Amino acid sequence: MDSKNIQKNAMHKTAEFTFTPPPEAPVFEPTPEEFADPLGYIAKIRPVAEKTGICKIKPPSGWQPPFSLDVDKLKFVPRIQKVNELEAITRLKLLFLEKILKFWELQGSPLKIPMIENKTLDLYCLKFWVDEEGGFENCNSPKKWRKIASAMGYSQNANTMNFLRGNYEKILLPYDIFEKSKADILKAVKKSEPKTDPNNDVDPDKPLIKEVSIESIKSAKEEYIKDEKPHTSIKKTKTGSDIKPDSEDTKNSEAVKRNRELRRLACFGPGPKMPGLNDEEFDITKCRKRPRYDLDPLADYVCAICQKDNRDDLLLICNGCSDTYHTFCLKPPLNVVPDGDWRCPRCIAEVVHKPAEAFGFAQAEREYSLQQFGEMADKFKSDYFGMLGHLVPTNVAEKEFWRIISSVEEDVTVEYGADLHSMDHGSGFPTKSSINLFRDDQEYVDSGWNLNNLPVLDGSVLRFINADISGMTVPWMYVGMCFSAFCWHNEDHWSYSINYLHWGEPKTWYGVPGKGAELLENAMKAAAPDLFKTQPDLLHQLVTIMNPNILMAAGVPIYRTDQNAGEFVVTFPRAYHAGFNQGYNFAEAVNFAPPDWLKIGRECISHYKNLKRFCVFSHDELICKMALDGDRLDLETALETQKELINATEEETCLRTLVAKKGLKNVKRTPFELLGDDERLCEVCKTTCFLSSVSCEECKHMACLQHADELCKCAFNKKTLFYRYDMDELHIMLQTIDFRVNSFDKWMTETKNILLPTAPDLGRLQKLKGLVDEAEELKIPKCTLLSHLKEEYTKATKNVEPIVIELDDD
Repeated sequence: MDSKNIQKNAMHKTAEFTFTPPPEAPVFEPTPEEFADPLGYIAKIRPVAEKTGICKIKPPSGWQPPFSLDVDKLKFVPRIQKVNELEAITRLKLLFLEKILKFWELQGSPLKIPMIENKTLDLYCLKFWVDEEGGFENCNSPKKWRKIASAMGYSQNANTMNFLRGNYEKILLPYDIFEKSKADILKAVKKSEPKTDPNNDVDPDKPLIKEVSIESIKSAKEEYIKDEKPHTSIKKTKTGSDIKPDSEDTKNSEAVKRNRELRRLACFGPGPKMPGLNDEEFDITKCRKRPRYDLDPLADYVCAICQKDNRDDLLLICNGCSDTYHTFCLKPPLNVVPDGDWRCPRCIAEVVHKPAEAFGFAQAEREYSLQQFGEMADKFKSDYFGMLGHLVPTNVAEKEFWRIISSVEEDVTVEYGADLHSMDHGSGFPTKSSINLFRDDQEYVDSGWNLNNLPVLDGSVLRFINADISGMTVPWMYVGMCFSAFCWHNEDHWSYSINYLHWGEPKTWYGVPGKGAELLENAMKAAAPDLFKTQPDLLHQLVTIMNPNILMAAGVPIYRTDQNAGEFVVTFPRAYHAGFNQGYNFAEAVNFAPPDWLKIGRECISHYKNLKRFCVFSHDELICKMALDGDRLDLETALETQKELINATEEETCLRTLVAKKGLKNVKRTPFELLGDDERLCEVCKTTCFLSSVSCEECKHMACLQHADELCKCAFNKKTLFYRYDMDELHIMLQTIDFRVNSFDKWMTETKNILLPTAPDLGRLQKLKGLVDEAEELKIPKCTLLSHLKEEYTKATKNVEPIVIELDDD
């Protein structure tokens, strides 16, 4: 589906709310034996589960880890979520509505949104469908207005069509005209500047201050009044003066009239010398629509557009910049003088088109304990649904969540204790540092499914990252309440993630497989284009959600699941996921990365480079650490590391050769891993450099080799290549991992052959012993194959001992 049709379909979906739950994601129930090897089991289910992006895993019934946090000590400040602002299209509607309200408010005509069919008129959709029909000027037939009413989900009778047409003409058409003519108006507007009279040039020989009689000022005022056109003057009614000049002062009055500075000094009657300073009648803040001449009767004021001073009764003064405009010079023209505050087109444009602030979640002002948060959360849900929270069916809460999300009028605010660091608060799982551990708890302290252990298990490549990355290698915790949500996102570096719900009400998930990631991104951008124009990286900010039905209609494959207490949800590489909490609950999550992730991890770095997004860690640094510590690698990890190192070495060879050809001769070794991430960022793509970088002596900037040309315009002979390893060292590193892979492959092949039921018995014991010894020499990591080999060797040894004894007796 193309972008325009996706947007049209999204508008249709928002016209009348409906929600159809997506199909269910797969649910897996491992046996106790399968459950004993977490990464092995996830690898086993991957061919099925990665097709849906998310899956649910139910542990064996006997696996019930204790909740190890001190509930009295855990205190946190949650984030505030205005639920309907999370949805992309609803947020667009709210932003548009805010602009329209501002537009009319600044023109002195505060707007009240009309109602139709017991609902607030959807001005955003009305404008969208009128634009689709070619604009208001082309919507000149009942047929088109009937089509617009139908698209908006309204009845198609004459009253409704007239209502839509009338309100568009009244509310949106002036805004449209303003938008289209804004640039021309701003070009035509001339900022008022003091005018100089050529007859009044300053003579240095004459005194700068001229003495003027009060009679002359009175005469000047009267002459100014007599020159006015016969229309009713606000000025005369407000000043109440009708003074006639004396005949002998005519010459003086003419001189004063010509001199603008003298007119500015004019003041009538007793009181302050700045009219309006202490007088409400002349207070600009209270009479903002009053023309400027009314404040200063003898001042020379002209329209900023036509530069004329006629029809002063229709001159408006801007409350923002104090410029004056004729009502009929504005686009669209004003038929009447507004009653309230009024601002000129320039000031309106500044306010209405002020860039929207980046959307995010504010922190609540209150700190909660778990009990306090739970009491608040339970009360909210029971009050909202009018029944005990746990009695609300999950499908009812789900439909209500998406109804609120899609409504401009709903004002539901919730709180979410998200991203609580286990390093700060402790973990919900028991750990070695947990206090008051029972003997039976040790099983869960050591379990691979304990989220503190999973990222660093043998077979997970994240164990080679030395730093504790909160939320990625160290778990984060989440305290939810009804309708608190997590928005569409995929994990950092497109890694796997796993979430365990310790206790409480369910968490509803939606997932998109990695192969559908670009479909989701394109669909969201197409459905809400204006939102992504202002924030292109919106999906990386974890603050935007969209109804799954809109995305499904655009061809995005989406699956759902309800995670209950004691269950895991796993997300796979690049899988987008989102969801919400059904009620008060407590969850914990972390990332992990088996060897099959390495390839997609490198693809992610290329993607990040194009987006100029910061990395959490250096992928090249991780690969080199693994290659240098090959003794800890199992065969699968070694094979994937070998592939990645080959790619990195080939790319590095090409890039270094290229910059050398361009004249870069200065080279210097540097230990990148000792630098902070902010000290080794590419200026262009923001990637974290490790194998090499280019730095300019004059500009003091750094770039990766891929963007060495874009760093600066300086010659390459003024730049320096910083490298971690020279090319010979990289090739030696590659040979080492090659040897490791080949040795491992040979050992594994021989081991599999000797363990076959058809393997010959002759010399089997010696071959088994030789393979066990070789495993120790090669430092083969603990794995199923090695365990099986040792078991067979033990059995063979036991079987051969009695035979040896019988031979000795003979």
